[in-house]
Amino acid sequence: MSTTNETGRAVVLGGSIGGLLTARVLSESYAKVTVFDRDELPAEAADRKGVPQSGHSHGLLARGRQILEELFPGLTVDLTAQGAVAIDIQRDCLWINDGHRIPRVASGLQGLCVSRRALEAYVRDRVRALPNVEIRDRCEALGLLVDADGGSVTGARILPRGGREERHAADLVVDATGRGNRGPTWLAELGYQPPVEDRVDPHTVYVSRDYRRTPGEANFAAFVSSPSPAVPYGGVAISAEGDRWMVTLFGVGPDQAPPIDPEGYLAFAGRLPTPELHALLSRAEPFGPPKRMRLPTSVRRRYERLARLPEGFIAFADAICSFNPAYGQGMTVAAAEALVLRDCLRQGRRELPRRFFAGAAKVVDVPWDMAVGADLRYPAVVGPRSRRTRFLNGYVTRLHAAAARHPVVGRRFLSVANLMTPPPGLFGPGIVARVLWSGRRTTPQVVHREPAAQVEELVAG
Repeated sequence: MSTTNETGRAVVLGGSIGGLLTARVLSESYAKVTVFDRDELPAEAADRKGVPQSGHSHGLLARGRQILEELFPGLTVDLTAQGAVAIDIQRDCLWINDGHRIPRVASGLQGLCVSRRALEAYVRDRVRALPNVEIRDRCEALGLLVDADGGSVTGARILPRGGREERHAADLVVDATGRGNRGPTWLAELGYQPPVEDRVDPHTVYVSRDYRRTPGEANFAAFVSSPSPAVPYGGVAISAEGDRWMVTLFGVGPDQAPPIDPEGYLAFAGRLPTPELHALLSRAEPFGPPKRMRLPTSVRRRYERLARLPEGFIAFADAICSFNPAYGQGMTVAAAEALVLRDCLRQGRRELPRRFFAGAAKVVDVPWDMAVGADLRYPAVVGPRSRRTRFLNGYVTRLHAAAARHPVVGRRFLSVANLMTPPPGLFGPGIVARVLWSGRRTTPQVVHREPAAQVEELVAG
């Protein structure tokens, strides 16, 4: 039960998925919520400048679909009616990890294959329909307003396109402006220390292309071939609305970028460890030329570690942590943060930023460690390689081999990767036994040497 009884006003800076999820949650606690976005927001599903990744492959992890269904009841039914594809993540997707296939059996992990443009348009329409939410586009955030003693943010400075600066008073301002956010700069302008940043450059290049999808042409709804240090390139194909395949090829490290010419693109798909994607692209009709994207550096801003924070201001989603998109975690993490914010508000508004950042950090810890740990398998990626990281990477390598033989191991891996099960689930007795047995010839000695207590300590960090 909310203790705020829908009083006061909240301002959300940024109208992408993160900002829209924030507005949805804030609508339960604030009498008025206004979302500002710099772009001209399309009336229908369309790519836009402020979401440069929109044209690349997207899908909702199981936990993300679950949370969005809770926040927007009927979302899955509505989007599948528009052509999105609901899937069992193990049965309907062909997973190739380190060259090993996960057996395709029913898992109960429910995902959703849908483009970013379609998902964002749907969520935007649902949020716009809320009676106490207003969405204003073509409005750039310039900075924050603060009270006389500088202890509380009291609003935001907004510049409408072609107009004059406006000042909007608010009890809460949310920075949901994405990877390029200026939240730390705004705090510094008010005399606050900016958060420490953890950075890892994944050295990954994406090239994406959409193709026509014909019923029955493939026995899978999605295909994922993950890269590895031995084979530092991969590819995905995800079915989507409009009878399309969203296809993305990617390479990790120098000289591994996929070509952007059609012939080279097809040839690159032929380098993958299994032939299915190349066969699909050989016969499918492309909808346009390949589109290239150099993945930006992954950044985690440690707001939870700041000794001094102003009241009335939080950062959200990519403004807290922007992930390597290759792991498909960003939208799901934003959804999980929305639940953290809702729970914090139900406990009241006192010290909301500190409580929210602490809760959000716990949400981010798992996907950040998973993504960064996987990135650090590659020599070209710069970052600290702790004993824990080396152990976990060695263990997961063996786990992929075990998953090819044991569907239960594959399901547990996918459950963790989809943020449905905490990482210690990878070390359940039945899972460890299968991993050690399947990888007994190649398992690093460190796995055999770690006593159970030491393994638990490494996993827990």
